[in-house]
Amino acid sequence: MLTALSIRDIVLIEKLDLTLERGLTVLTGETGAGKSILLDALGLALGARGDSSLVRNGAEKGVVTAAFSLPKAHAAFDLLAAQDIEAEGELVIRRIQNADGPSRASVNDQPVSLNLLRQIAGTLTEIHGQHDDRALVNSANHRRLLDAFGGLDAEAEKVRDLWETLSAAETQLAEHKARLARSEAEREYLTHAADELRKLDPQPEEETRLAEKRQLMMNAEQFASALSDAEDALNGDGAVEARLNAALRKLERRKDQAQGRLDRICEALDRVLQEMGEAHRASAEALRSFAFNPRELEESEERLFALRAAARKYKCTVDALAAVREKMEGDLQAIADGGVELARLEAAYRAHGDAFDEAASKLSDKRKKVARKLDDAVVKELAPLKLDKARFETRVEADRGRGGSHGFDKVEFLVAANPGTPLSPLMKVASGGELARFMLALKVILAAKGSAPTLVFDEIDTGVGGAVADAIGVRLARLAKGLQVLAVTHSPQVAALAGQHMLISKMEEVGKKRMVTRVQDLSAASRREEIARMLSGAKVTEEARAQADQLLRASS
Repeated sequence: MLTALSIRDIVLIEKLDLTLERGLTVLTGETGAGKSILLDALGLALGARGDSSLVRNGAEKGVVTAAFSLPKAHAAFDLLAAQDIEAEGELVIRRIQNADGPSRASVNDQPVSLNLLRQIAGTLTEIHGQHDDRALVNSANHRRLLDAFGGLDAEAEKVRDLWETLSAAETQLAEHKARLARSEAEREYLTHAADELRKLDPQPEEETRLAEKRQLMMNAEQFASALSDAEDALNGDGAVEARLNAALRKLERRKDQAQGRLDRICEALDRVLQEMGEAHRASAEALRSFAFNPRELEESEERLFALRAAARKYKCTVDALAAVREKMEGDLQAIADGGVELARLEAAYRAHGDAFDEAASKLSDKRKKVARKLDDAVVKELAPLKLDKARFETRVEADRGRGGSHGFDKVEFLVAANPGTPLSPLMKVASGGELARFMLALKVILAAKGSAPTLVFDEIDTGVGGAVADAIGVRLARLAKGLQVLAVTHSPQVAALAGQHMLISKMEEVGKKRMVTRVQDLSAASRREEIARMLSGAKVTEEARAQADQLLRASS
């Protein structure tokens, strides 16, 4: 519900802070006092188009803040979560309208787009009035409202799921057909290309290995020369190794009598001679490894150049050649399989289509039955609202050739306010008062089925009085038992049924020669006086006060 509304510098409102209660709240006041300003400010907070003319004269900007208290599972939180905006329990919407034109919005101090703000606002508040152009008037909402009224949401969700599955199958089938068409047109090319790559048989990371091997072979002569120099240095004239051997033999013959003092030198000489031998063997082995056959280098270069040429030809990397071959062979297999995969996809598409058709047909039949129940319920509400001669019809038109996520049906609410006139869409009802009463009748029936938690009715009792005004008030009060209802009204019968009564007035600000709009939350005594004014006009009489007392007692 809407718990608070704060307005700064909007038209005639300089500063206004309202605390709103559950149930039915009425806003009354003289014509021109500023009730429309209050609703314009609320509309601005809920995503209405910004207008610099709303900013109070002399102010740099106007600000409207609306606070809502919501259950954790409310749809507004899902919309915010999708945008990574954290919110829980309370939602604070702020809209700032600058005097130089642009406006900006935030939710819980996080900037949001106007589009997101409107989506969120649609889950929070519905505004109904004589010139309503949204909510119930919009035929795009009628199918959803009918499903909610009839408890058909589960069936509608099943149809949506089946439609998505069918659409996916249709896309898969279309892609496969397109692939077959392309492959058939390119059969000769594919056959030649796949055969060429099959013979080439590229291997993973083969280019890297060949390039490294080629580089090694190209430098083999330099490596061999360096090894030969190392071998020559090791061999010398043979005198060093011979002298080391001779010295080791002499020392070993005397080692036993040296009481261990020659052990270390003997061991060191032995290690030197062993390492020299190991160096000779390693040098010889390395030299053999660089003894490449020139033909081997030529073959490696030819293989590397062939792989790179194929990569250029098929516009890919060498490492991707195997995948290219696999795709080409797959395309050829798709042609050669005799349409087996095509037949499978076509069968799947038909099966999904049959499942969708069956579920959509059942949903359509149920919608038609529910539509008759809705019509009967709405018609019963019309008579007390002085629309006893009016007709209401929920038209459900099934078009099996134009299915969608909603099924087959186009749903629209049609009305005829007077006998003999044809049924027309709600938005074409000529009288604003009649439209507002149709809206109220519908809302009374549909309120418990997915309504926004706060409903605003703007002067829907205009032009009526007596029993009709009383009937409107009774229905607003009935709505307010389950929802928060705000009503701008000129009817004392409606005002008497409210749990909260606010008086809107316009006065000249002392010493500043300018008009301002004030809003006062009325006490019991002040409320009696305001209802008496609504009954009698400018001069409040005792008879009017007595009648106000009677209305208030009847409503308690």
